[in-house]
Amino acid sequence: MTTAIWQLSEAELLADAAAVSHQIQLLEARRIALVADIDTRVSREKLGFPGPAGWLTSTTLLSAGKANKIVALARGLKNFPDIADAIDTGVMSVDHAALILTFAETPPKNLPQEGQDIARKAMITAATGPGARTGRIREAITKLHDTYGGKTPPAEDTDRNEFFASKTLNGRLVLKGDFDAITGEKLLTALSPLTEPRPDPDGTETPKTGDDRSPARRRADAFGHIIDQYLASSNRPTEGGERPHLNLHITLRDLTDLRDSADGADVDDIADDETTRAAAESDTGEVDPVDINTGHPIHPDAEDGTNPPCAADRGAYRDLFGDGTSVGWLPWMGPLSRNTSRQLACDCLLTAIVMDENGSPINLARTARTVTAKQRKALIARDHTCAFPGCGKPAAWTEAHHIWHWADGGPTDMNNLVLLCGFHHRLLHHSDWEVFIGVDNHPWFVPPATVDPYRQPRPSHARAGPHIA
Repeated sequence: MTTAIWQLSEAELLADAAAVSHQIQLLEARRIALVADIDTRVSREKLGFPGPAGWLTSTTLLSAGKANKIVALARGLKNFPDIADAIDTGVMSVDHAALILTFAETPPKNLPQEGQDIARKAMITAATGPGARTGRIREAITKLHDTYGGKTPPAEDTDRNEFFASKTLNGRLVLKGDFDAITGEKLLTALSPLTEPRPDPDGTETPKTGDDRSPARRRADAFGHIIDQYLASSNRPTEGGERPHLNLHITLRDLTDLRDSADGADVDDIADDETTRAAAESDTGEVDPVDINTGHPIHPDAEDGTNPPCAADRGAYRDLFGDGTSVGWLPWMGPLSRNTSRQLACDCLLTAIVMDENGSPINLARTARTVTAKQRKALIARDHTCAFPGCGKPAAWTEAHHIWHWADGGPTDMNNLVLLCGFHHRLLHHSDWEVFIGVDNHPWFVPPATVDPYRQPRPSHARAGPHIA
């Protein structure tokens, strides 16, 4: 029986923490080995994804970035058993292994094979044990690339260009870039006229009385201005059949509230919202919650015909998690506050999409095969992303799939359409996966018997998790 942590002595605490850390390293190595075999032995149909990364993200707590790193290691380590052995024995961290593997897979152009082997072994030695330091390994890699990387100086090597865009847990976007000199010059030239301090209306330019923004803030504002100009341009490329533009999903009730509300205190906004919600519930009546496994309504099951006890918690649940009709929602970045939604709603072109109480657009029937622009907007408002469970690729990268095929007489209307990325669109056409629109007017997916012998329906990606109607 494991001793409770509070009962351990100081020495036992240190020893146990070190032992657990070593076990974690060994388990990570085991997971990489398992993923390597999954990658070669398990079919795409059974995975439901193009590779193990999507499956890992959908079935574990791993982020997409972490899952992709594990798959890259699983594939790359097959060619470098010395790196794999260091991981398997728990003497080197996964992060250090990924760093050395990247060097081994893309060595400097003019470094001979013998030099590559020597350098790799030296890095493995440097990365072994608690004294390993990432900075030392990166320094060695940089020196080798600078010395043997070819005739192109590092500052002019476009092969080293990188641009990262990561959404944070608090809903912001963090950018990180590494560009060659020419691309960097273009960016700084574009930013330069937009980053000058803005003087006060009277012409004052001193920082204390004029523009007191920091240089970093001025560059950020300038970058946003460049994006505005690009999106306003008429010759930008199309995506999903339309030119890129900013979309804000908002209910008509909330849009009316936002446009009619004065800029009062937040307490007043909350009170108004609660009144509106209460009135809406009074008009429409209670709606039974939907069983996330079957897609069918959960009816009262008490002997006296009343709602089950959990129904009393619906109000509190809805207050905390929403009811599927958030005040503002951006397809890429997610929820938006009332004030910012109000700001966007004051200066935009509106497309009216009537939604039912489940957050699904009311049917827009059409006899033609292709989906109209308005239907696509409605599909995005309902599905948000690729609807396949666990996928979630952005709506801009999806296609509209006919559940009942058009060639077989299926109509092009909302109850026969679902957004799918290219891979899952092909999967639905060429496998035993099935999709249907449930009683909640949202897509539900039925896996093949090879994936789930019971073939239990799964909710769409945007609808995963508990839902209280």
